Amino acid sequence: MNQHADVYLFGQVLGTHSFLLKDGFLRPDEYSEIREQYFLPGGETGTAATVLDSLGVSVRMDGTWIGTEVAPMLKAFYADKKVDLSPLHFTESPGVMDYVVIAGLVRSPMGRFQTMFASGERWWSIPKEEDLAGCRAAAIDPFFREESLLAAALCERHGVPYVTIDCPHDSPLHRGAAVNVVSRECTGEHYAGLAPEEVMEKLTETSGGLTILTQGGGEMLYGRRGGTLRRMKPFDVEVRSTLGAGDTFKAGCVYGLLNGMGDEELVRFASACSGIAISRFPLPLNPPRPEEVGKLMSADRGNGQRRL
Repeated sequence: MNQHADVYLFGQVLGTHSFLLKDGFLRPDEYSEIREQYFLPGGETGTAATVLDSLGVSVRMDGTWIGTEVAPMLKAFYADKKVDLSPLHFTESPGVMDYVVIAGLVRSPMGRFQTMFASGERWWSIPKEEDLAGCRAAAIDPFFREESLLAAALCERHGVPYVTIDCPHDSPLHRGAAVNVVSRECTGEHYAGLAPEEVMEKLTETSGGLTILTQGGGEMLYGRRGGTLRRMKPFDVEVRSTLGAGDTFKAGCVYGLLNGMGDEELVRFASACSGIAISRFPLPLNPPRPEEVGKLMSADRGNGQRRL
């Protein structure tokens, strides 16, 4: 086991089959040509681990049980990277996979997650205290019920700040997070009919951490309880694939937290990471590097904050 990991990650680690189409998105009863296809690590945590490694951060990763079809690919991919897989549990089932069809700004993921969650069976690990101890920051996906809450409790016990995603205002994960990144999909599910500013008011009043509301290609909102609500535009890049954009943003927030960035700097850094991610495909083979992030931020210094 890597005894000196900077960051602990807990959540979805998958094998992702991705298909980049040649001439636009799927249309009923029409043929579509595949331009590129890959089988690579995915999931919110798997992608974040790949990005953090590229940014020079060592990672210890746990979460989804890894099966026989995913394990060889996963082990080979991370063999030369600073990603410690030792906490992962390996099984004799094929493993958790998803399938994503992509055409520029549009993508459609497919899988069996609803069936898996509805089974009532646990197909993910229980976080272990010894895996978290010694890390300086963490990220926790909220999908794994009591185990996600346990990971947050362990972070609190050891004084490790954590980033989470898509947690509503009444979630214990949100209340304890150093950063909660909330997507448009989450607000559509939990806050239908509310304006973004109203959503942010609900979120910021129940947490002492930083809340970031992302809106796809629209302006992000971010702020803290009792502070000024701010906006920031995403970086202007040519989009090749949006797969992994949110996971890369999360990784950028973890990096910012690890390096003591202020709120504006952290949001800009995470946004630049995400901007680079959507400009290329496949992301796991081309994750953003620190010099690329710095170059994009320097080239677009006008992409700063403004108060509401």
